[in-house]
Amino acid sequence: MSSTVDLHDPNSSAFKKARRLYHKATKNRNPDLELDWSPFRAAEKKYKARFPPPDLSNVLDLATLDPSREDEIRQGVWRGSTAVHYIELSATNLSTPKVYSVPEIPGLVILPSFVSVEKQRELVRWSLCDQARENETNLDVHYDLPPEGLWNEYLQSRRNPTKDLLVKPKASVKGSPATSEPSGPRKLVNNTPATLQNFSAISTTPKPPQTPSATVKPASLSDLVLRLRWANIGWFYHWGTKQYDFAKGQGHIDSRLRELCREAVTAVDWKQVYGNYSSDWTEWATWNESYGGLTRDSAPVPILLRSGDVVIMSGPECRRAYHGKGLYIYMYLRHVSRGSLGVPRILDNTLPFYLNQDDEDWEPYKDYLSTTRININVRQVFPKGFQPELVNS
Repeated sequence: MSSTVDLHDPNSSAFKKARRLYHKATKNRNPDLELDWSPFRAAEKKYKARFPPPDLSNVLDLATLDPSREDEIRQGVWRGSTAVHYIELSATNLSTPKVYSVPEIPGLVILPSFVSVEKQRELVRWSLCDQARENETNLDVHYDLPPEGLWNEYLQSRRNPTKDLLVKPKASVKGSPATSEPSGPRKLVNNTPATLQNFSAISTTPKPPQTPSATVKPASLSDLVLRLRWANIGWFYHWGTKQYDFAKGQGHIDSRLRELCREAVTAVDWKQVYGNYSSDWTEWATWNESYGGLTRDSAPVPILLRSGDVVIMSGPECRRAYHGKGLYIYMYLRHVSRGSLGVPRILDNTLPFYLNQDDEDWEPYKDYLSTTRININVRQVFPKGFQPELVNS
């Protein structure tokens, strides 16, 4: 497998081979294909391309401002710049390393290296051992997962390979309904934004449970852990309708995650972000008036985030694009390149040295993180104290 360093060197054999394969794969491509791409789509394609390696010279990389992270940057090869305009804010306490805002996206606040190495390790273990066991994941609908949790059983199989058993699909269990995957492109769901007037209709929209796929095959524990994509936090999100399913109740949010979110939010002097902001922003009516829908016709601001960085997407401008309303906190426990409000991409060979250690207890997590991103998203979609039954009444 070619290293990232080789693919950045035009004189290397790996670069020349990748170039040949790229030309072979694209020689019959319609030259006008890119003309139909929106600015958002064009940026998405650029930064997710495997070859040629994306040019990060116009990507905001706040780690370059911190001399103590130079070894981390050099080891990961990828390096952005400070070409995107940013403002350093005064943190509310001396223990917070740095706080930055990006004026081009009002409400976007970045806290580089906010999550300590110890806390990163703790959250990695929690995500895999507890969160993915206690909450619904993308695999639950299709597989009869072990009650002790997929990851916990996988750890047992690493100690004893004879325990790397096949997990049966739910469709193979007698009496379980199944459905075949529809062919063709994925159907896009374009929902009407929620308001006080239509909330009742939206919340009572039928949200039938997804039926197990009839095409999935039995899979080993070691194979399934690599297919894990998400584990729900808080209110259950129904992916079929792209709406919250309040009938399932509000899921538990771990106290460690709550505390980390509180620390991140209170580390920011919000008057420096918004001036004399009004507490009315937390009111539903104001949210409804403030939030519109940005389109893909706007080019995203590219930002390189590294392991332990926290991003807070707050306020009407930052949070209205595609998602919803309120506060949105990202905690990256992995290097990613991200077009702001776009789809994160894992950059190759970027596992930080402090997560790449060989102690026996950490080795399964190190191996997993070498090819996988763990990204914790916490959204304040509804006002504090929100109770769906009261809105419906």
